Amino acid sequence: MKLKPVVSVGQKGLTDNLHQEIDQALTRHELVKLRIPGLEREARRELGRQICARHAAHLVEAIGGVIVIYRRNRETDRFASIVGN
Repeated sequence: MKLKPVVSVGQKGLTDNLHQEIDQALTRHELVKLRIPGLEREARRELGRQICARHAAHLVEAIGGVIVIYRRNRETDRFASIVGN
């Protein structure tokens, strides 16, 4: 499965509007790719952990300037067979 980045973190960082966008994307897609340019590897992972904590999601991977996060949607449950829930 190939994912395109749905959300990009801009110069302003994690704003309330960006958190709303992330929440909507997770609700709609469950598995979301975020582009986070301009940060070192560990800073990107930490930002990913902060995003996951706020949105009750899981950090799937962090490669280059991109992270992938997952939050189960019990209504659609698109990835239940893969995740095992």
